[in-house]
Amino acid sequence: MGQPSTVPARDGAETTSPTSSEGSPAVSVRELTKSYGDVVAVDGVSFDVEAGTVVGLLGPNGAGKTTLIKSMLGLVVPTSGTARVDGIDVHTDPTAAYGRVGAMLEGARNVYWRLSVRENLEFFAGLAGHRPTEVRERHDRLLDQFGLAEKADVAVNDLSRGMKQKVALACTLSRDVRVAFLDEPTLGLDVESSMDLRRELRRLTEQEEMTVVLSSHDMDVVEDVCDRVVVVNEGSVVADDTVRNLVDLFRSKRYRFTLDSLPSRATRERLSSTYDVATDEWETVGDTVEFETALSDGERLHALLGDLLAAGCAVHDVTSVDPDLEDAFLRLTEREV
Repeated sequence: MGQPSTVPARDGAETTSPTSSEGSPAVSVRELTKSYGDVVAVDGVSFDVEAGTVVGLLGPNGAGKTTLIKSMLGLVVPTSGTARVDGIDVHTDPTAAYGRVGAMLEGARNVYWRLSVRENLEFFAGLAGHRPTEVRERHDRLLDQFGLAEKADVAVNDLSRGMKQKVALACTLSRDVRVAFLDEPTLGLDVESSMDLRRELRRLTEQEEMTVVLSSHDMDVVEDVCDRVVVVNEGSVVADDTVRNLVDLFRSKRYRFTLDSLPSRATRERLSSTYDVATDEWETVGDTVEFETALSDGERLHALLGDLLAAGCAVHDVTSVDPDLEDAFLRLTEREV
């Protein structure tokens, strides 16, 4: 089996590497670019992550998220720009930087399946020079929190996919790290385990001041735990703000209309051209028909209602659709469901 994706820590040897200054960002990326020939995967990205916060890194497939994360971990050498963790440049002083970070990449592939759950925890903590007796209490707590206590001496290969994912998460937290990078941490977890993870992430940031950079396609998790979201598309940052502010960008601009029957094709074509009602937006729900559309202001709303009534459509209901993070993400990246 190859080396796991969990980033190893320094072996405990003394180092003359500089430490971060008080109040400096936990993660700092400046004009980071990575090109593969003529293909630009990351294009001049800059942002900071404050200590003790959870920041979501979002983007569609192929947006450059994985390259960006690996560049921040020192696993990919950027074409230009810098990445610092806890004030340390991860490319000029990787040994010191590794001592401050933990990472879970590619889910359960982080761990050694032939080792038991506890042996995995001890192995990854040992990469930082910790003896098993020194971290026993921490590991016991992690096993309890992730529901793995009864499986502590079971080989990971014999566990379910969800439990393997939990083991990978526990290994990332098996030692005291300042910054944790988590890529799809809830993949394969059931609802209860996902909720447990969310509570643990908030506890780590609020009580232990850990910083978390989280990449996920599960918008519910991101919206629930992240203080801020950085959205990447085609290698560039297209949004960087709090979840609430990103959602508020589109609040009260989208409406759902409920009609008694499907309008004629001519009426639907007119609504499509005038109000941007997509042809696939029409949905039959019981004895009614519903569609959604975005309207810029109240005048457009009243105009659409007037056109529906003029076409002989009986309007049962009009509701404002409160957007969530997924709506904001899709519009920011100009992607359709």
